[in-house]
Amino acid sequence: MGLSHLAIVNALNDFEVVAICDSAALVGEVIQKYGKLRYVSKFEDVLALDDVDAIIVATPTTSHAPMVRQALEKGLHVFCEKPLTLTAAESEALAELAKSRGLIAQVGYHNRFIGTFNEVKRLVESGALGRVTHVQAEAYGPVVLKPTKPTWRGKAGQGGGCLYDYAAHPLNLVNWYFGRPEACSGAMLKSGFSAEVDDEVYAALSFPEGVTAQLSVNWSDASVRKMTTRISIWGEGGKIYADRQEIQVFLTGSAPVPAGYQEGWTVKYITELTPPVSFYLRGEEYSAQLEAFGEAILGKRKDTQNDFAGAADTDATIELIRAAAAAGGAAGTVSAQPQRRAPGLLGRLLGR
Repeated sequence: MGLSHLAIVNALNDFEVVAICDSAALVGEVIQKYGKLRYVSKFEDVLALDDVDAIIVATPTTSHAPMVRQALEKGLHVFCEKPLTLTAAESEALAELAKSRGLIAQVGYHNRFIGTFNEVKRLVESGALGRVTHVQAEAYGPVVLKPTKPTWRGKAGQGGGCLYDYAAHPLNLVNWYFGRPEACSGAMLKSGFSAEVDDEVYAALSFPEGVTAQLSVNWSDASVRKMTTRISIWGEGGKIYADRQEIQVFLTGSAPVPAGYQEGWTVKYITELTPPVSFYLRGEEYSAQLEAFGEAILGKRKDTQNDFAGAADTDATIELIRAAAAAGGAAGTVSAQPQRRAPGLLGRLLGR
């Protein structure tokens, strides 16, 4: 992800890459030689640079909290890969710190910049489904298909595993739509090929206003070519089904029908729901989230679509699922608390 972010941010007009930082000297020196970018081997030395306005943290999850905190205390705007930290309390503290310093703090939940999932949020907030009753959040992918020597993503306690690394994405969408869950009434974390972490995650969640949700995630699914994320929502006025390619909406007409939709089925495709980006790599959403980061810093937009507070909601949801699974799956109900990777990149924002 660090290499992807580097390629994108280096092409955006609002940014100038001042330096890259990586613990692997070979990576840093190759990028410095062929990319003509300054390589700094130690994070502390990066913070000492006087021409830095913003930082992208794309390192293993265990390093996020200390690095992000130091950057915020230095007065830098921060874009951090997901999950933000390994505890909701730490993420909430970082959100408060960023807010108190007036800094833009954003997390790399790129699904929020996919047109179909954006349209889901708009339709739910418009009341098109009436009272929402249930949500199903799914993600499947061929990440771990045989026993192998694990990287940090396959090691316990380092933010590895299907729940942290894969399920966080659909969970973050559900948090975006319905907030932080009140309870997890059952959860299973199942290992297959991985020795230390989970490869499958299943959970039942309860949200405010009677909304329930079912989570089904498996990163050892050989039937799909790449990660597939799906959201299905049922309401008294209809149903929404969405993935990265299309959104299918069935409306009964018992609630106001939004413009562009009709009673019965309406299908819209990603091509008509996603605005163009200035630079394309992997998918529009990856560029869009970094464009939004720069625009927020420059004051061109007022909202931060995936801020630290939203990421803390997802971290709290992960904690609920882990606690329920540890308590024996369906036998335990755990209530939420009441309070609400690769190279790191440093950038100086242009136009300030």
